[in-house]
Amino acid sequence: MELFWAPLELLALLLLEGCSGSSQHSLHYQYVVVSEPSEGLPQFFTMGYLDDQLITYYDSQKNKKIPKVSWMSEVDKEDPEYWKDGSRILEATKRVLQEDLRKIQKRYHQDGGLHTWQTTYGCELRGNSSIRGYSQYGYDGKTFLTFNKETLSWGASDPQAQITKRNWDANLQWSQRNKFYLEEECIEWLKKYLSYRTKEMLPRTETPVVTVSSKMEAKDGMETHVCRLDGFYPREIDASWTRDGEVWLEGTFHGSLAPNADGTYHYWLSIQIDPKERGHYRCHVEHDGLQEPLDLAINEPTSSKSNVGLIIIGCVVAALVLVGVIAGILVFFKKHQDGYKAATTSDKGSNSSDWIAISGFSQCRKMEHETDCTFPPVIIAPPITAHIL
Repeated sequence: MELFWAPLELLALLLLEGCSGSSQHSLHYQYVVVSEPSEGLPQFFTMGYLDDQLITYYDSQKNKKIPKVSWMSEVDKEDPEYWKDGSRILEATKRVLQEDLRKIQKRYHQDGGLHTWQTTYGCELRGNSSIRGYSQYGYDGKTFLTFNKETLSWGASDPQAQITKRNWDANLQWSQRNKFYLEEECIEWLKKYLSYRTKEMLPRTETPVVTVSSKMEAKDGMETHVCRLDGFYPREIDASWTRDGEVWLEGTFHGSLAPNADGTYHYWLSIQIDPKERGHYRCHVEHDGLQEPLDLAINEPTSSKSNVGLIIIGCVVAALVLVGVIAGILVFFKKHQDGYKAATTSDKGSNSSDWIAISGFSQCRKMEHETDCTFPPVIIAPPITAHIL
């Protein structure tokens, strides 16, 4: 098992903290190219998500698109070539985005060093049947371009991005294709993947494993207690600290509900209290997997170094160290993944161009003394643009 799997999957979990709940569903993709790959950091990798679950993965070290959940094997029944064709297309996508990155570096007069070129796009189907779509490009963790599907125009973040904005705004047919993908095709794939998941996961209930760990704070004599809930499904869970049976908010802190690799979820919440009041507090949990609500008592801390709950923080820090060279990626995706918000053309929107071709460029034209190309339709790949400058 290669080392690079662990940090990238940890990154995926970090990116997904705070994602939307069951009232809406989303399908989105993230593409990353780096200028200086290293061990643990492929030059190109992609991740696809259904809601907050990683479902597909590809990187330039494996050169193979793979499912990350068992139910994605359902796609083989409808299209036996799905994974093979997807791998070929992503190989072509890598070359496109590598060229983009080289040109972007020249535009910013950056000849060397570690730089990243990212794109994230997708769609949402909300509980009231409304839909949303978004797509953005980012350079070194900062927004570069966004597409507004309502005005069919691009938003640029700085003068360097304005060059590309003028090129892309001039291509109305391409912008219309983007809009169609986000509002129609992406939603169709979203519904299809939801149907695959439903076949395997319903009816499914996994009981949360609940533990409480504690630590004495030497400097002020207070105690910190962390209640951790792990391995539960479905996602919806009610967890809180109570004092004498009543919900207690003072001194509490809640982590983000996040997915595990097996499709279950984990969550944590902490509280700081006076040791003399320890017996009044409980970690209260309600979930479909429990026959009745659970109230877990707080134990006396055994030592100042026994706070197992802080392992959560340690894991996050370790993950960030492992993927520190792509910290900008985390900033960019975290900023934009929580859902597309309609806004002005200058800084919000979504992107989606013609489907990327497996071989060769087409529809190329001279723009700003450079060649700007888009690709012909191929029914598999997400929309990616080539030679943006």
